[in-house]
Formats: sequence, structure tokens, C-alpha cells
Amino acid sequence: MNDLQQILSISSARHTHLCPRQVLGARIGQAGADALGLELPRTDKRLLIILETDGCFADGIEAATGCSIGHRTLRVEDYGKIAATFIDVKTEQTLRITSKLDLRQRALIHAPTESRRYFAQLQAYQTMPIDELLEIQSVCLRIPVQQIVSRPGVRVNCDQCGEEIINEREIIADGQTLCRACASGGYYQHEELQLPLCLSGQAVLY
Repeated sequence: MNDLQQILSISSARHTHLCPRQVLGARIGQAGADALGLELPRTDKRLLIILETDGCFADGIEAATGCSIGHRTLRVEDYGKIAATFIDVKTEQTLRITSKLDLRQRALIHAPTESRRYFAQLQAYQTMPIDELLEIQSVCLRIPVQQIVSRPGVRVNCDQCGEEIINEREIIADGQTLCRACASGGYYQHEELQLPLCLSGQAVLY
């Protein structure tokens, strides 16, 4: 399934509308696989994609590539950027793709009859040449791909909270096996720890 309109139809069905970021996700998904020489959609685990934001952009990528969180072939490292890194798990070739910095201005040139910026982007992103739309750069992972993917069936318990940790995400510190939340503070904390701060009038998120 390489037809862009078919991909966008799948993506937009999840939102009941189509937006520019879905189009960017679909185009980036196609471009990443093409640059690695991989056919789409994927039904195996050879292609691993790391997204740098979620939302509509992610749905466009997923519709284009067949990669998903459920299959552990799609991951999110939320940097708040319209960017994605494509990894050929077999060859370990790795590419990071971002949109051009002046992409919104370029879109106006490619949709001269559309005065509304949103709709100019929606139209232009579907037809712009890849070299005007995207930046494709070879990168190296700071963590080996085998470590990112991990091994099935590996599990340990955290020595502090007792909760199970899967996919080799534990951290060893001072001879203890810890989950990431216990080792360095997570995105949440238990209510009994939060209460004194709330009573003091401070707004606490985590």
C-alpha cells in the first residue's frame, strides 16, 4: 500500500478529518522506508521507528508504515518535534527525518490559489517534492538497537516498589534492581507523598 491517498484515508478515519500533520507523518513514513529500501506496509519487526511527538503526526506514520506500539515497532520519545528516526533492525542503518524549517512558507508557494494557510499546508504537503519537504540525515543511536528492542520473556521485580519490570528496563544502582520511577523519579508520585505539598498551596503535577 504505497498510495498516499489510501494512507491518508486510513489516517483521517481515526480523526474524522485530515490535517497537515497527518500528511507529514504519512510522507515521512514513506520517505523513511524508501530511504532504507524497505517495502511498506510492514508486517514484521524489521523496521523500528522512534517518533519525537505524538498525536496526528503519529497516526500518519502508523498508517503509512504498518508499524505500531502494539507490535513494538513504533516508539515515542516526546521531544515535541515533527521528526522520526527509522531503524533497519537487520542492518542497523539509521536515519532521522524532520520537516524543513521553512516548510510553512514553502507550502504557500506550492498552493498559490489557496489563501488560507492551514489549507495551503494541507494541499501542498501532499504534492511537494521530498527534497523541499523533508530533511533526511544519517544518525547513530546512543543505545544499541538490540537493547531498545530487548528480549521477550525477561522480567524482574523492583527492589524498592516491588512492581514488575519487563523488556530489560531496570536500572542497577548501589546493588539494587530498580524501576526507572524509583531510580530517578517518574512522571507521577503517590498521593500520600503529594498531600503535604497540596495543603501548602502549591500546585503539584508529579
